[in-house]
Amino acid sequence: MQTGIGISEEDRSKTAQELCVFLADEFVLYTKTRHAHWNVEGSDFYEKHKFFESQYEELDEMIDDVAERIRALGHYAPASLKTFLELTHLTELSREKNDGAGFVKALLADHESIIIRMREKINLISNDYKDAGTGDFITGLMETHEKMAWMLRVQLR
Repeated sequence: MQTGIGISEEDRSKTAQELCVFLADEFVLYTKTRHAHWNVEGSDFYEKHKFFESQYEELDEMIDDVAERIRALGHYAPASLKTFLELTHLTELSREKNDGAGFVKALLADHESIIIRMREKINLISNDYKDAGTGDFITGLMETHEKMAWMLRVQLR
């Protein structure tokens, strides 16, 4: 059945492509946050273990929301690790030491990278692709990442 929401198929397709990249970024960041939760060590283990858990739970909700937005636009969400790694601009985590501060710095850098990319795409999607709804949706995601980044950043002071 045709998706008749007032946005051309071409614009919905372009928007969905952008969202697929965000979905991949969210999934890779989720995986890296899970990694931090499982593997953090040090005197602040319990505090960091619980903190990373709260962050990956929030990312899990965001992943679902992005995938559902892609579906609402009439497209299919990618759902394979191979595809996520092809689409993401993030790198997989590689660490020699599993300390809390190291994980916090790495995750903060990824959140900030995602924030910048989202900020760059909001007007493109809202104006050029004529999809203010997805522009607002991405703005909300960006604000959540900003709060999560702040929660990470303050731990480095």
